[in-house]
Amino acid sequence: MNMRLVNAEFLKLRKRRGLVIAALVITVLPLLIAFTTLVVLHANNPVKNGPAGGMENFSGSMEILILLSSVAAILVGATLGTGDVGSGVFRELVVTGRSRVALFAARVPAGVGLLLIVVGGAFAITAIGSTVFAGSEGPHTEQVGPGSWETSLGFLAPSGMLLLKSAGWLALSTVVAMVLALGVASLVGSRGTSIGILLGLWIVAMPVLKELGVLGSLRQGVVGVAIDRLGPVPLVPSDPAVPMSLAAAVAVLLAWAAVPLAVGAWRTATQDA
Repeated sequence: MNMRLVNAEFLKLRKRRGLVIAALVITVLPLLIAFTTLVVLHANNPVKNGPAGGMENFSGSMEILILLSSVAAILVGATLGTGDVGSGVFRELVVTGRSRVALFAARVPAGVGLLLIVVGGAFAITAIGSTVFAGSEGPHTEQVGPGSWETSLGFLAPSGMLLLKSAGWLALSTVVAMVLALGVASLVGSRGTSIGILLGLWIVAMPVLKELGVLGSLRQGVVGVAIDRLGPVPLVPSDPAVPMSLAAAVAVLLAWAAVPLAVGAWRTATQDA
C-alpha cells in the first residue's frame, strides 16, 4: 500500500468541509441532543423518567448509531468513488504513470480513516453517556399495557467487554457500507445517483426484505441480516427473524465488500481518463 497515495486521498477528504460537517451532523449531533434531552428529563422528574444512561439507552443509541454511521459511510464512499473524475484530477493522476488500481485501493484506508474519527466520536459519546449517567436498576420485565409485557435491559452501565464488542460491530458495519458505496459510485460515476441508490437500499429496501418471510433463507443474503447476526448480545435479538450461522454471516459480509471493490477497481482501471 502506497502511504503517499493514502495520505493524499485522506487530505482531499479532509478538505471537503461540507462532507466532514455533514458526517458530523449525521452521527454526532443526534446523540448529543438525545443524551442532553434524557439528562434534562431525568433531572426534572427522576420518578417518571429513568436515568439517561445504562443498558436500555445504550442499546437504543447503538441501534440508531449503526444506521446513522452507515449513512455517513455512504456519503464518504460515494465522494471517494467520484471525486477525482468529477474534479478532473483523475486525468492528471493517470498521466503521471501511477497505477489506476493503486489509486483506487488508496481510497479505502483514506475513507476508513475519516470515518473512524467521525463515527468514533459518536460512539465515544454513546459509551461515556451510557456509563456516566447509568442507574442501579438491572434487567426486568415491565407491563406496558393490559396483558402486555416487555423486557427492559435496565439502567446498569454496559460492561467494558460489551463496549469493545459494540465498537467492533459498529466499525464493521460502517466499513462495509463505505466500500459498497465506493464500488458503486466508481461504477456509476455519479455521486448523487449513487447516494440515492444506496440510501434507498440501506434504509428502505433492506428492512423490507428482512421482513418478507416468503423469501425464506434467501434473506440471509441481505447485508443488514448478516450485520445483525454479528451484533453482540444483548444488543441484537436472541431469536432473530432470519436465523443464520456465524460462518454464513461472515461470508455474506465478505461478498458485499469484495464484489463492489472488485467492480470499482475494474471500472477505475478501464475508464477513459
